[in-house]
Amino acid sequence: MTLQDTASSATPRLLAGPALWPAQAHTPTVLGRQLVINRGEGSYVFTSDGRRLFDGTAGLWHANIGHSHPELAEAAFEQMKQLETYHTFARFSNDKALALGERLAEISPIDRSKVILNSGGADSIDVACKLARRHWQREGQSSKKVILSREFAYHGLHAYGTSIAGLEFNREGYGTESLVPETARVSFNDAEQVAAVVAHIGPENIAAIVTEPVQGTGGVNPPAPGYLEAIEKICRENNILLILDEVITGFGRLGTMFAAERYGINPDLVTFAKGVTSGYAPLGGVLVSPRLWEPFYIDSPDTPVFRHGATYAGHATAAAVALRHLDILERDQLVPRVKELEVVLRYELAALAQRKSSVTDVRVAGLLGGITLADHLKAEQICDDLIELGYIARTLRGNTVQVSPPFIISDQELRLFITAIGQAITERENR
Repeated sequence: MTLQDTASSATPRLLAGPALWPAQAHTPTVLGRQLVINRGEGSYVFTSDGRRLFDGTAGLWHANIGHSHPELAEAAFEQMKQLETYHTFARFSNDKALALGERLAEISPIDRSKVILNSGGADSIDVACKLARRHWQREGQSSKKVILSREFAYHGLHAYGTSIAGLEFNREGYGTESLVPETARVSFNDAEQVAAVVAHIGPENIAAIVTEPVQGTGGVNPPAPGYLEAIEKICRENNILLILDEVITGFGRLGTMFAAERYGINPDLVTFAKGVTSGYAPLGGVLVSPRLWEPFYIDSPDTPVFRHGATYAGHATAAAVALRHLDILERDQLVPRVKELEVVLRYELAALAQRKSSVTDVRVAGLLGGITLADHLKAEQICDDLIELGYIARTLRGNTVQVSPPFIISDQELRLFITAIGQAITERENR
């Protein structure tokens, strides 16, 4: 098919659509149906056509303190009046990036960690995977290149994130099995299979294992009992680095500041983003253990340079927003609040599954929930129906409906959200 044929096969309506290309979308099925969000307030967002919708997914897992918080707007405004940003290359830095680095090191699940800042979660994965490989090259173990990741994993869609994706549809269509070579997948919950893969590839060839503590886009999959502990043991016994992707779980989503604390895991690297600012500014980063950073700090002409950096790494305004956001999390006791909400969510989802035979499984970790539906119901249709009921949910792998509202919701708002999901299921079943 020629370019001309392709263009002629598209309807005029689609060709005349908005200039903005929608992300992660089968474009023909979303154009003309898009909800334009133009305002937010707490746990709710508002559309340009006047709808008020409960944000049951906290945007893309990030709006933990809700929308349009005046203190974060003030923090950004005051910082921009003083200094919008300055880069952090070589001799230069800025005061807010330095302050944020110290604050993050204090709460890090890694003792004596250093902090590499950047613009988001996918950036963080690229940095962590590069640093893992750079570590082994510097150590003289040049064969240790392979990055292992889990089936159903999602680690963003930059080159490394695409390459280590455990969702195959995110890996397809680029002319090669992996954009970055030397990657492989392991079981998402079977530690014995992970050990078998490590033995097959050879630990002398493996740089790191990357894992989300709780898989998000893969379907809200909490780890099987003992799984993460077994992965850490495999890493330690085989001299493999452990990278925890806490882009979703970091900063309170599981009722602890980091999932590493909840599950008692000691990683070598932790990636973070979303919850560090609740999405009020694009910011991410990597927490780095002394094992990796100390060789780059030795006072010697032969000390290597980690050749990585980005224009907006340590962006002063983003850092100021993050600092104020961390203050709010602490002051308003929102992380302990998540533990209380987990109890409500677990009860409500269990009751929903008991009432509805078409709900085949429910999974909860902190304020993360997944509702898997029987094949005769489509999660996409349920999420569309929820919009009409005034609620936003999202479809995940495995015909799963995502539940991950802001931390600021009331118990009653959470109950009403789950009730609405049940109502949408009932109405769809009765059609």
